[in-house]
Amino acid sequence: MTREEKSQVIENLTAQLAENTTIYLADISGLDAGSTSNLRRACFKAGVKLSVVKNTLLSKAMESSDKDFGQLSEVLKGNTSLMFSETGNAPAKVIKEFRKKSEKPVLKGAYIEEAVYVGDDQLDNLVNIKSKEEVIGDIIGLLQSPAKNVISALKSSGGTIAGIVKTLSEKEG
Repeated sequence: MTREEKSQVIENLTAQLAENTTIYLADISGLDAGSTSNLRRACFKAGVKLSVVKNTLLSKAMESSDKDFGQLSEVLKGNTSLMFSETGNAPAKVIKEFRKKSEKPVLKGAYIEEAVYVGDDQLDNLVNIKSKEEVIGDIIGLLQSPAKNVISALKSSGGTIAGIVKTLSEKEG
């Protein structure tokens, strides 16, 4: 690979690191062609982009990035695959599901919304991270419950002011 090709790859990696908030580093070495193909298919279905990278080029891309990757550069040894996703827990779920049939992929580390996770022991924590949509759903559910109580109070008392005040005061107590 020429110096120009390397600098082009570093530029592309830096751009990918800049535009993604969920970045996983995994080791998929030792998977045969069929297993690798199955992993790529599982990633595609889950909306995860998977690519194998050279550690030195990824390290340089991390250095030139505006993000603080903390200890992630220390795990860049051996075979490294990058996993990008819109959803924070999608790559972790893919890895966990795939490991039911195989020992690989092994999680090296992850960068999610400025938080850095290092080591395969973090996989369960990452699987349990809620996606933005799940958090928004929880918030909407919490916001709706007081409104539902008021609406049910209004309906149950026949709509008179005295009935509404009485129903609301009973609910408070």
